[in-house]
Amino acid sequence: MNDTLSLLMNHRSIRKFKDTPVTEEQLRTIVSAAQMASTSSNVQAYTVIAATDPELKKRLAELAGNQAYVEQCPVFLVWCADLYRLKQVTAEPLRGRESHEDSTENFIVATVDAALAAQNAAIAAESLGLGIVYIGGVRNRIAELSELLGLPELVYPVFGMCVGVPDHQPGQRPRLPLPSVLHHNGYSKEQSVAPVQEYDATMAAYLKERTGGKQDTPWSQVMANRLGEPTRLHMKAFLDAKGFMKK
Repeated sequence: MNDTLSLLMNHRSIRKFKDTPVTEEQLRTIVSAAQMASTSSNVQAYTVIAATDPELKKRLAELAGNQAYVEQCPVFLVWCADLYRLKQVTAEPLRGRESHEDSTENFIVATVDAALAAQNAAIAAESLGLGIVYIGGVRNRIAELSELLGLPELVYPVFGMCVGVPDHQPGQRPRLPLPSVLHHNGYSKEQSVAPVQEYDATMAAYLKERTGGKQDTPWSQVMANRLGEPTRLHMKAFLDAKGFMKK
């Protein structure tokens, strides 16, 4: 186990932060590390917005589901898939030729690029003694949040990320057994599903301990509850309006 693996294996989502500021040098280092993530064909189709203004963070917290740590963290990063930049800088070189920045493939490329960069940033932040938590809630009221941040066409917020010095040490949430996700030389339906029974018991025990006996729901039931409720069904219409996936 080397230092890098140790850092990766000890990841925890941090939802309580000290008042200690994240310095501009730290922020620049984190985002510079993010830029070194793999990117499809070097398109680098993402932008990150660092929110530090208290009033802006307060409003972002409201739009993201009233999650207090969005307001309380020193820096809230909004990771955006960004095809606007490509459309603008390629307009002259294309000289009237048809452009495909609005294709479904490029939407996937931009979304994956943002996710890869953000995960590099997460590891960089943790290596500096900081903690992070991803915030999918930025998509709850995505049109209002996008307007607040001035996001143009072909840009959408994929997720947010709280960054700061941890003020607690939460337990580590267990993951699926490795055989469920690591398949060799092809997909195994049985191998994908069979280990979940073991994981259900593991997660039930974890939740029981974490909640002081108030909850012990198996993972598969938690997922059933999640899939049984419609979530952010506004996303398709929003992405259509932003100019994504026209082809």
